[in-house]
Amino acid sequence: MNIDLSVVIPVYNEEQGLAALFARLYPALDRLSVAYEIIFVNDGSRARSAAKLREQFRQRPDVTRVILLNGNFGQHMAIMAGFERVRGRRIVTLDADLQNPPEEIGNLIAKLDEGYDYVGSIRRMRQDSAFRRHASTAMNLVRERITHIRMTDQGCMLRAYSREIVDAINGCREVSTYIPALAYTFSQRPVEIEVEHEERAAGESKYSLYQLIRLNFDLVTAFSLVPLQLFSLAGMVISLLSIVFVGYLAVRRLIVGPEAEGVFTLFGIVFFLLGIALFGIGLLGEYVGRISQQVRQRPRYLIQAVLEQGAADAALLRAAPAAERESGAA
Repeated sequence: MNIDLSVVIPVYNEEQGLAALFARLYPALDRLSVAYEIIFVNDGSRARSAAKLREQFRQRPDVTRVILLNGNFGQHMAIMAGFERVRGRRIVTLDADLQNPPEEIGNLIAKLDEGYDYVGSIRRMRQDSAFRRHASTAMNLVRERITHIRMTDQGCMLRAYSREIVDAINGCREVSTYIPALAYTFSQRPVEIEVEHEERAAGESKYSLYQLIRLNFDLVTAFSLVPLQLFSLAGMVISLLSIVFVGYLAVRRLIVGPEAEGVFTLFGIVFFLLGIALFGIGLLGEYVGRISQQVRQRPRYLIQAVLEQGAADAALLRAAPAAERESGAA
């Protein structure tokens, strides 16, 4: 059967909200009247998420597939595991926490039908703290200035992709990647639409402030050399100013003589320059670290098991001859 729609959902410690997700997701997709599949990717959940996904697979094996990763590899690697196994010609990603209503999937698909190959989303009436909203806006502005990737709401995972875009993403072998930004760079006709946003059905956000900062830092260093170029330019300017300043101090010493009144000013200047140097070393370390991860060519994720109808049928066929032999022996 040809699959028209694949929905990829990463799951990490979401056992409290999975029942509510199942209750809304399947009816919403059934109403679309298209052939679909749902791929749940369990990203090494420590609690009962995997058990609930197994149970849901047994209830709806015709449209449900479950990928169980052998550890916690991160949201984007979980989505990549799903992307590499999708069978649909249109793909939608969705968080498991129900902050993005599954009922909005139809609106994204409608945009793909209009000829767009990548559909981003903007959360309407975002249900997050004021600090988180303002911090996200500031990071979006910085990221867009540096990378020229236009995503009004980069934290919203409800997005739709054409099969061509997903195939292009699968062709990239980057160890660390930000999928929406990568899709934007490959897209010829991207578009954004507004979608509803709700409070979490259960549990709490898996992204701390530090993780959000790291995500944006990874995004900038993965898609642009501007930080390195700016640091190089700043280093050249500061070097020239330092030469002028040292020349001024040498002439002043010859004319005025030795003096101690400006020693604290000199300390302040030295500390400022040291701070810039340390920041630059850290920035260089970030790029070198990415190179080191890439050249090691370690697997981006490990799969423990895949639950899907074809695999289950194959297991039954393999078991049948053994059962026949046992009955014949009896």
